[in-house]
Amino acid sequence: MRTLGVIGGSGLYRMDGLSDVREHRVTTTYGDPSDVVVEGVLEGVRLLFLPRHGRQHHLPPHQINYRANVLALKQLGAEQLVSVSAVGSMKETIHPGDVVLVDQFIDRTRNRASTYFEDIGVVAHVSFGDPVDAALRQALHRAAVETGVRVHDGGTYVCMEGPQFSTRAESNLYRGWGVDVIGMTGLPEAKLAREAELPYATVALATDYDCWHQSEADVTVDAVVAVLHANVKKAQGILSALTKFLPDPAASPASSALQYAFLTNREHISPEARLKLAPLAARYL
Repeated sequence: MRTLGVIGGSGLYRMDGLSDVREHRVTTTYGDPSDVVVEGVLEGVRLLFLPRHGRQHHLPPHQINYRANVLALKQLGAEQLVSVSAVGSMKETIHPGDVVLVDQFIDRTRNRASTYFEDIGVVAHVSFGDPVDAALRQALHRAAVETGVRVHDGGTYVCMEGPQFSTRAESNLYRGWGVDVIGMTGLPEAKLAREAELPYATVALATDYDCWHQSEADVTVDAVVAVLHANVKKAQGILSALTKFLPDPAASPASSALQYAFLTNREHISPEARLKLAPLAARYL
């Protein structure tokens, strides 16, 4: 049975349609994840669900322990990872309520731990030119089309620090860069998934036009929440349909991302570092 990890974003705090449900309270060598991980079976696929902000939405984007979230799902056996994320649209053609299956990221975060390889005396550099797994994104596109949602295949996600929304100057700057959507949680999540050798893809759910759109009101929480409720049903439908199209994770380049990433001589890696990295890289150490 395939095992799919799902990280739920704003509005998506639980997964419907699961059978054989149980909860796991996990700890990792990088701390505790945002909440318990819910395990269940969805259409013949073992699914592990973790709400990124916690079930009560008590964690702002800059205080999420992204390292623990990704690692907790890895420890429980996730073979690939789908992230659901609320975003602002940066283009007229992407309407609130649309789904964008992004394939690129721009990192504008500042104060987040974005690697497992720091303060442990080990250096590793993974390839990140294509941050989203192509086969998993293609499967999500097939699932979105089947469920009848309006979907955009591909796009660039600029990740800002938050928790404040953009200034108008920032919003127009990012539009000048040609980005498609803006959000606060796609990174470092995608980077950490690559270091964890998990094929990763994002279902970005547009809730607003940020603040660049002159004919629309500035983005507010009330406006976002109104669209979120409709988007949650779309996300649930896409994830349910995805179970029919899941690719083989072993065929993904991400599944061996650490194979040639280590620069530190293995003989000089301390027992403490080996213990901390074991859930990620035991086969290389």
